[in-house]
Amino acid sequence: MQKSEGFSSRIGFVLAAAGSAVGLGNIWRFPYLAAQHGGGIFLLTYLILMLTFGYALLLSENAIGRMTGKGPIGSFRGLTADKSKGLRWIGIGGYLNALAPLIIVPYYCVIGGWVVKYAAAFFTTPVSEFSKDNTVITAAGKTSTFAAEYFGGFITSTWEPLIYFLVFAAITLIVVAFGVEKGVERSSKLLMPVLIVLIIAICIYCAFLPNAKEGFVYYLKPDFSKFSFMTVVAAMGQLFYSLSLAMGIMITFGSYMRKEDDLLSSVTHVELFDTCVAFLAGLMIIPAVVAFGGPEAAEAAGPGLVFVTMPQVFASFPGGQFVGIAFFVLVLFAAVTSAISLAETNVNTMCQELKLSRKMAVIWNAVEIVGIGSITVLGYSVLSNVRLLFFLPGKPAGMDILDSLDYVSNSILLPIAAIFTTLLVVAVIGINTIVKELKGGERKWPREIVYRFCMRFVVIPALILILLAAVGIFD
Repeated sequence: MQKSEGFSSRIGFVLAAAGSAVGLGNIWRFPYLAAQHGGGIFLLTYLILMLTFGYALLLSENAIGRMTGKGPIGSFRGLTADKSKGLRWIGIGGYLNALAPLIIVPYYCVIGGWVVKYAAAFFTTPVSEFSKDNTVITAAGKTSTFAAEYFGGFITSTWEPLIYFLVFAAITLIVVAFGVEKGVERSSKLLMPVLIVLIIAICIYCAFLPNAKEGFVYYLKPDFSKFSFMTVVAAMGQLFYSLSLAMGIMITFGSYMRKEDDLLSSVTHVELFDTCVAFLAGLMIIPAVVAFGGPEAAEAAGPGLVFVTMPQVFASFPGGQFVGIAFFVLVLFAAVTSAISLAETNVNTMCQELKLSRKMAVIWNAVEIVGIGSITVLGYSVLSNVRLLFFLPGKPAGMDILDSLDYVSNSILLPIAAIFTTLLVVAVIGINTIVKELKGGERKWPREIVYRFCMRFVVIPALILILLAAVGIFD
């Protein structure tokens, strides 16, 4: 397929790429990781890595896409084709980058379905219901609350989560079917400003909650006694979620950019946008949870932070019904924008590699999402006995289907794909060539030395550490 689609403007690229980056990784995963790893010290570690490690990979992927005008497979294949056979193996990285969204988008739509359910529930269920038998979450993570029972009862039922999953998947695919400019770009221009307004409004509300000051101190003041090696590993892993790295997304979006657009400035705006939303998400959630049950409640909440703890928080404060509605609409918008970018990357790859029309690529993508996603949904009900990945340390009973897909894609596949991307830049393209593409001339670039140093000496060792941590070496 010829490169016939693209963003109509630089702001279209920035909002679409930011929409990809701003998703459940920011609103759901970042706050609970920050809470688990000491609040302020995790935030500081994350910001340092974002400005170095994450920045370097984000720039590289977008530059590769615009240089070639192709998706991940076409980019890697084209750039390694003229090299000696000793370097052609790096072309495998294109397939790894393309495989990641194929694995991720089905289970991402499952979680998106959960968000649709909660957004609908807060319109129909009195928020006071979520405070029934309300108890502070213990360090062991055990509760006997209505909120926990509600979430568990929902995901373990057979048909309801399947229906909500299909609703979320349909929304995603309909937007993608309209194409890059009319679908992806237009939806981002609508959803992203609303998302920002909502998150700022909820942050202001949380600032005036009783005992919120303790939460702000916990989140904003680094406690170096809580710093550990795993703080760095967790922050590095979060960058993949947060910036949509090694998923082929940024390569694909880079290929849609016009040559006359300022790539360096555009990517920097995406970095700033994503970092601000992650920061605000923590500012929105952590002080509220601390005000609700103290720092112990925040640290113990874990992945259930959004679906179990936050409904309890809203039930305990004035105006919780309206804030809960706004919060889950916000999470839904964030989830949709990221799901759209994942599906768009799959469609682009199918169009380019299989020579399909966009319509046929969307249909095949729908088949893949519905097939794998339905199995994932049923992994909590009729397929709950199916367990995978028994080899993991600390998981003698294996993992359920969703957790297995998440582990394979995010903990194993993404770091490996990012290693191949780094090798492509350093060993095949050459850093000087990438820098020339980024700068677009002889302009000054104050952070150029950071980019060069990270790509040569930081990124691959950091990725290896993530992989070693994922397989339990440091447990």
